[in-house]
Amino acid sequence: MFKKIGPGVLIAAAFIGPGTITACTIAGVSFGYALLWAMLLSIIATMVLQEMAARLGIITQKGLADVIKNELTDRRIRALTIAIILGAILIGNAAYEAGNIGGATLGLEALFGEKYAKFYPIVIGFLAFALLWYGSYKALEKVFIILIALMSFSFVITAILTGPILGEILKGLFVPSMPSGSLLTVIALVGTTVVPYNLFLHASLVNEKWKLTSDLKTARWDTIMSIGLGGLVSMCVIIAAAAIPSDEVKSAMDLAMGLEPLFGNTARYFMGIGLFAAGITSSITAPLAAAYVANSCFGWKAGFKDWRFRLVWISILLVGVFFLSFGIKPIEIIKFAQVANGILLPAIAVLLVWMVNKANVMGVYKNNLTQNIVGYVIVAFSLFLGLKSIVKVLGLY
Repeated sequence: MFKKIGPGVLIAAAFIGPGTITACTIAGVSFGYALLWAMLLSIIATMVLQEMAARLGIITQKGLADVIKNELTDRRIRALTIAIILGAILIGNAAYEAGNIGGATLGLEALFGEKYAKFYPIVIGFLAFALLWYGSYKALEKVFIILIALMSFSFVITAILTGPILGEILKGLFVPSMPSGSLLTVIALVGTTVVPYNLFLHASLVNEKWKLTSDLKTARWDTIMSIGLGGLVSMCVIIAAAAIPSDEVKSAMDLAMGLEPLFGNTARYFMGIGLFAAGITSSITAPLAAAYVANSCFGWKAGFKDWRFRLVWISILLVGVFFLSFGIKPIEIIKFAQVANGILLPAIAVLLVWMVNKANVMGVYKNNLTQNIVGYVIVAFSLFLGLKSIVKVLGLY
């Protein structure tokens, strides 16, 4: 079974970052189990889009940006599309990297205390650098399988410790409701799970693992299994957070602190381990995704050890460590990244569905009717999500 696990585990690790854990924490504390359906919907949407990206990557043996460039014949539209992709992902990932490293840092604080907290970002940055510099794709895959397993175990145990009510969980999963004031939280849950850069990352990573059309079934299994496990982790955070009767919990670290009086040090340590694993995996995948996107957009055809490929991920990693170490909060950059991602998600979803419907690109492996119906529904939903996130950032609501 584990031999079949591939790029899907890196995709799951990428979307379960500190942002996802914080959004899930707020959802659980504020609305209990009521928004579990939104996470379930997000996971299904992620599975559908990531399967399309993986299928496209295996059939074409190219990155998503490469395929888009080849199929957009109008020079100006092609240039604008590539500029938006580069801007959203390179600048966005650089802006969010400080938060990824910060999440891993909070995990270390929960485990080892705050005495050496100022050194934690450097330790995290060095660990991420070493894994990316000395590791190969296969080595990263193995590391991520361990980290995802550790994260899953930690958050599942944390959720079980809170003694959840099974009937209420099932109701939250399968009976959608929108409690007053929950709309932005629903948008946050979907936005941190259905991540645009993961589509580019997945299409490129499958080339490292699989070369034949006979591997499509394995890739689909890998996608469903890995992302499903990632969704379970996110749901466990919501369930754990629902046990805390406090509106003062605003982050994953607050959740760890809030669980301690109720369930002792055990919950705090499990939460710390899970948060560290979530932070370190996102700290690695965000720079890696940026490097793959740059590779495709500029047509480098660079390998994992190519200096141009390395230069991109090193830059993203250094920016993250620098911002966090000096307490810099690049609010304007993050706002730009949020607006760019709000534009990018529906645009890339449209382009992806279009590409996997083209016979000259996919041949007999293009979308069937069912896949198209589900794909178009997700495109419409991502358009709504993108517009709402832009309106929110620009303060127009």
